[in-house]
Amino acid sequence: MKYFLYARKSTEDEERQIMSIEAQLAELAEYAKRENIIISEQFIESKSAKKPGREIFNRMMSKVYESIEPVGLIAWHPDRLARNSVDGGQIIYSIDIGKIASLRFPTFWFEPTPQGLFMLQVAFGQSKYYSDNLSENVKRGIRQKLRRGQYPGLAPFGYVNNPKTRNIEPDPFKAKLVKIAFEEFATGNHTYESLGRRLEFLGVVGKLGKPLCKAVIHRMLNNKIYLGIIERGGECYEGDFPPIVSRAAFTAVQEVINNGKRVRVKKKKHGFPFLGLLKCGECGGAITAQLAKGNGGIYTYYRCTKKLGKCSQKYLGEKKLFNQLTERLEKVALNDDWKEKMLVKVKIWESEQKDDNKSFAKNLEEKIRDTEQKLDKLVNAYLDGTIEKDIYLAKKNELVQTKTDLSEKKSDFGRKENNWLEPLRKWIIDANYAKKLALSKDFMEIKSFTEKIGTNRRLLNREVVWEWRQEWKILADFNAEFKNFALMRERSERIPCAHNAEGFIWSGCRELNPDYTNPNRA
Repeated sequence: MKYFLYARKSTEDEERQIMSIEAQLAELAEYAKRENIIISEQFIESKSAKKPGREIFNRMMSKVYESIEPVGLIAWHPDRLARNSVDGGQIIYSIDIGKIASLRFPTFWFEPTPQGLFMLQVAFGQSKYYSDNLSENVKRGIRQKLRRGQYPGLAPFGYVNNPKTRNIEPDPFKAKLVKIAFEEFATGNHTYESLGRRLEFLGVVGKLGKPLCKAVIHRMLNNKIYLGIIERGGECYEGDFPPIVSRAAFTAVQEVINNGKRVRVKKKKHGFPFLGLLKCGECGGAITAQLAKGNGGIYTYYRCTKKLGKCSQKYLGEKKLFNQLTERLEKVALNDDWKEKMLVKVKIWESEQKDDNKSFAKNLEEKIRDTEQKLDKLVNAYLDGTIEKDIYLAKKNELVQTKTDLSEKKSDFGRKENNWLEPLRKWIIDANYAKKLALSKDFMEIKSFTEKIGTNRRLLNREVVWEWRQEWKILADFNAEFKNFALMRERSERIPCAHNAEGFIWSGCRELNPDYTNPNRA
């Protein structure tokens, strides 16, 4: 009698349980030699037997049916052949009609008798029961992990699995990339394709080394896991791990996705750094740039396009334009000494603000406890059968989201309460940066900074003019006053001190203060 050898492992992954096949083949070869069994063909498969539809198993059974003479099957255990009722019934029916005359297992005894068929059915039933019971145990374990706020599975991008806590935690590097992706997409300047290219530039690619596809980007931007919320089966669970993205950023991304904004890609045709910065002060037309030869070289000039009508404005060389921009940057520049003193004062205000935030934090904690009590009452009402499942799920998702938002506010309430201090600190640093920028030759940075500090930027009579934005007007006025005072001191005459012949006073002090009488206090 010819025998077919069948060996199977449960997973299709070549790197997992690979020794299982080798062990089965070795054991079955020894068993066949010991029992004088001649194996005519081997069938090796890497697929779960929980559901019918295994290709190699079906091919083996086809050969069993096509064989003129009865054949035998040899396997390590009956559960290698079948773990579902369809495949198990197929083998038993083949025995009934005489297509399979023998089944041989090293660990299981079988004879084609009524008693043997009954025991085979019991073995197949036990295999099916084991699979079903294992599935229920896994599902129960997943439900328990969800209740504890643990993520049940491989960590999504941006997180990493922690084997000690059996949970996930933000990856120090990838979490920053996720945050960058959300913040940049929220601006509306990205499509899924451009964001994929941006992430590729930052080192995030797919398995084949190509940019992430649109479907992957879409799933990532809609995944509530980055808010600290686990969503399974239409139900939300509060995660016991830190969120990566703020609620504001996540909501802004959803608005961009839902509105379906299309990004218009601007093609850069020329390398003129100050193009688009100014408008004509006479007719309001755009300022264009052109190259011209002269004095042995090629120079760049900026002028009005004159497309809105007659305009008498003349061109301005790029070097002179650059000099005028740096001169105006000097008007809002802050030296290093003033920067350090002002930052120290901001730090003092921050420490004072922390005391006022304690009551805010206490109020948030009370709201969180109130939300938790509502969640407990809702669960009890659902278990008692007083509310329907649809109402329970909708209300639970709402309460979980509310609690997550409150927890986020609690975690960064100090930063949000001090939201006026952070812009102030940034303004101080930017003003100090203007000092360094005015001494540099970085045209693109100067253009970008000019757009930040000035509005209604115009080119009139070969002069650059604009209105300062409010926060920069304060600094420009202060620097102008301070400069006038310094010039006045330089122009003033020094006269002998009435009380000290060797001392001198500034006559300009009398201009600043007519009541000034004591030159020793100059």
